Amino acid sequence: MLSPESAAVVRATLPAVGGALDEITARFYDTMFAEQPELLDGLFNRGNQASGQQRRALAGSIAGFAQALLADPDARPDALLSRIAHKHAALGVTEDQYTIVHKYLFGAIADVLGEAVTPEVAAAWDEVYWLMAGALIAREARLYQEAQVDPRHPWRQWTVVERREETPDAVSFLLRPADDGPIPSGRAGQYVSVRVEMPDGIHQLRQYSLSGAPGDQLRRITVKRVASVADAPEGEVSNQLHRTVRAGDELTLSAPFGDVVLDDADGPLLLVSAGIGCTPMVGMLEHLAATGAARPVTVLHADRSPADHALRADTRRLVGRLPGARAEFWYEQDAAAEPGARTGLMDLDGLDLPADADVYLCGSLPFMRTVRAQLLQAGIPARHIRYEVFGPDLWLAHAEG
Repeated sequence: MLSPESAAVVRATLPAVGGALDEITARFYDTMFAEQPELLDGLFNRGNQASGQQRRALAGSIAGFAQALLADPDARPDALLSRIAHKHAALGVTEDQYTIVHKYLFGAIADVLGEAVTPEVAAAWDEVYWLMAGALIAREARLYQEAQVDPRHPWRQWTVVERREETPDAVSFLLRPADDGPIPSGRAGQYVSVRVEMPDGIHQLRQYSLSGAPGDQLRRITVKRVASVADAPEGEVSNQLHRTVRAGDELTLSAPFGDVVLDDADGPLLLVSAGIGCTPMVGMLEHLAATGAARPVTVLHADRSPADHALRADTRRLVGRLPGARAEFWYEQDAAAEPGARTGLMDLDGLDLPADADVYLCGSLPFMRTVRAQLLQAGIPARHIRYEVFGPDLWLAHAEG
């Protein structure tokens, strides 16, 4: 609970702090990495740093948490905290790292805002930070305990049993534990972090959905090669995996985490994706088929063309195994190559969508924003729409409600 004194100070200074958050977080990261370069080895993604995504996401999460406390001092923004805690657990974040972040973040606030940061202002924002950090530390401790993971040693070696070319830009890796031990439990919709050593010796991490049923004897991830676009660099991890990993090699994986998981319900289910966002949806379909689920399922997917649609055959196969399932595909090009497919971008107008459906969304942020608006217009309540995004979450503060 934020104290009344601190709440008054935070409310008065939030516009100034919020307006300077981009500069504050830039100063924070630059200083922290200059003095603690080891944090770039296996914790912070260099691509997200270069694009500015990670910096904007940190700024948004802090501001969002402060705003939530001001709206209701007794409440916690559970969606925000859960999303961050699962991402942190998949990265092996430890409690002591919050102290490091605090040191550099508050140093950056003082540098940027100067004399405006009085002792009272510093104390109030310090309270906000440690309320958020304390909530995250507690949640992450529970996640590590439930997953039976020691956060000091969160990684495990897995052997690539098969490399499967799905499309020219997407490849699946079928994996088993290198030590032949039991596969850790997971839930349909969750992801794992993959830890890869880059050519310069630095380790980089990226999360990939489980694209197979979590209870299978083999674990499957499907990786799309991320090309460089405009000023954005290519995806380091995805390109390294595509270039170098073959059957018989080993990959370093975390346990499964992620809060956008398939619930054990029997109501209508709507799985909506674009591009490589199909991967958690196929994992959910695999789970539904493996457990003999009879719930009504509608699969909606948009892609550039049938040839670019990763796991298309798996989707068709699984929909065919589920008695109450149907699929609709949209392609910008060559739609005629896939029987029954529609041409163009996904358009839900005219589709019969059950208003009581549980909806799962995955794709680019522009795609999810557009489709979410269409779902709301179709009468599906916002609380029924859940989404997964990889990389820093820049949408959460605006998508809830």
